Amino acid sequence: MPVWRVLIVEDDVPTREFFADSVSRCAELCLMGSAGTFEEARALISDRALAIDILLTDLALPDGNGLDLIRLAGQTRPECEALVISMFGDEDSVLSSVEAGALGYIHKDYTPDNIANTILEMKAGASPISPMIARRVLAKYRALQAEERGAAPPAPQALASQPGDARGPARALLSAREQEVLELIARGFSYAEISRLNAVSVHTIQSHIKNLYTKLAVHSKSEAVYEATRLGLLQPPASAPN
Repeated sequence: MPVWRVLIVEDDVPTREFFADSVSRCAELCLMGSAGTFEEARALISDRALAIDILLTDLALPDGNGLDLIRLAGQTRPECEALVISMFGDEDSVLSSVEAGALGYIHKDYTPDNIANTILEMKAGASPISPMIARRVLAKYRALQAEERGAAPPAPQALASQPGDARGPARALLSAREQEVLELIARGFSYAEISRLNAVSVHTIQSHIKNLYTKLAVHSKSEAVYEATRLGLLQPPASAPN
């Protein structure tokens, strides 16, 4: 089982120590370092001798912005994935971090187990963001697409199609392989079972599932099935006969 190497950037000392302890308590995570300032974090991210798989960063640092750290990690460490350390009600900042390259966020009042589980779920392909943030990201994506085409932004429900309507715009969201993986997920197959059925590695299936979660703006299997059904990508379960 892989051990993911984590860098924590948080200027509040008790919060930084709490997150560091939460990471250290998990056998599948390894704390590689922690920093309380932008410059300290920038130096650690730029140090190629230091292996980093996951960047956990606050956005409001005393000498800089965590968004710039997320961008720096994305430019210099493509293998490194970022999560934002956030507070409830801070949706605007979270949206900005997603645009900068973060995959989601962890609330400061999470329990140690929730912190570790959120990180591990992200590495398994999830994007830990709330439905509210997912909807705003999706709306902005659609608006940008419309702007590139020189058309007016679509209405909020324009992406949705009736269940089973393969002609709907939502059908173009997924590749053929992603659609196949989605249907197997909906039928209850595990990652290992899907990889065997498709004769590919579990890592490849996880990549497909990560793409699914991103395109559907969800962060769990159940949410993916629900949203895909709503968009017409999956047939709703048939009603039992009377």
